[in-house]
Formats: sequence, structure tokens, C-alpha cells
Amino acid sequence: MVVHAAAGGTGSLAVQLAREFGAGRIIATASSDEKRAYALELGADAAIDGDAAGYRERVLDANHGHPVDIVLDAIGGPVLDAALDTLGYLGRLVAYGASSRQTASAIAPSRLAVDSITVAGFWVIPLIARSGAGGGELAELLDLTARRRLRPLVGAEYDLARARDAHEDLLGRRTKGKLVLLP
Repeated sequence: MVVHAAAGGTGSLAVQLAREFGAGRIIATASSDEKRAYALELGADAAIDGDAAGYRERVLDANHGHPVDIVLDAIGGPVLDAALDTLGYLGRLVAYGASSRQTASAIAPSRLAVDSITVAGFWVIPLIARSGAGGGELAELLDLTARRRLRPLVGAEYDLARARDAHEDLLGRRTKGKLVLLP
């Protein structure tokens, strides 16, 4: 399994959940040595640079030459394109973000059909907003957090007057975890 942006707020939780539920080999991607070290601390088995150039080779190397089963993508664009080339038979890619602010290439259905690959989108906000959706699963996540099996990461706190700085740090990829704006 590959988790993109594994030192970010959602990615760091995905690594922990994958470890908690026995996902097997977890490969984290992150943009710096510090962030990759953090992903390893959270339970990833390997941590690699997530840049699109050379992505396929790094993922396959981290997975001992084998294609992966699952990619959780928070980046989009060229990274999503590269991630598709790492999936094996019956592989799944779940897109839950697009931090690159770039558009991925159109995906030809025949490209997916050859290896029975699935590409899906996911966003938790509509899940929570729908009546009853995510109830049991959300309760389980909250319970894991209460029992400290899951450690949500607050990377930094900013006074509301510094909201622009928070956005610039996010865009500049200088953050880990979730950022909190204080009133």
C-alpha cells in the first residue's frame, strides 16, 4: 500500500490506520527527509520521495520489485498518473485530494480493464454530512483516537491574523499534520 503525503494531516492518519488494521507493507511518500522520517515513526515500512519523476521506480523498489495493491492519493496531477503505473492486478487507487493543483491525465477505461484496476474518489465531509453515513466507522475512528491508538498530528498553530502565512506554508509544503487557526 502507498500513502501519499504521509506526513500531512490525513496521510499521517492513513499510515496509522493502515498499520492498526494490518495493511501489510506500507510505503509512505513525502517531500523531505524530515517528513519521510516522521512517516516511518508513524509505522510506514518504507518512505520515499513522492515526486512524479522516477515515482514508479521508487515505489517498485520500496515494494521489493512488486506492484502495489492500493494507492491513497492526496496529490493528483502527474503523481496520480505515475501511481496508476504501480498498481498490480485488482489494484485500487483512491483519490482524496489534489494538493498539486494540477489535473491528472484522462484515464482510458481500457487502461483500467487490462488489470481490473479501480480508481475511486473519496471525501469525508459529504460522508459525515449525509444522514447516518459513516456512523459506525466514524465512531470507531473516534474511539481509536480516544484510546490513543490513533494520534492526530497538529503541525502548527497560527493566530487568525496569520491565516495567510498558514496558507503560504501549506502551498510551500513546509508543514506537517493539520494546521490550526486560533481566534
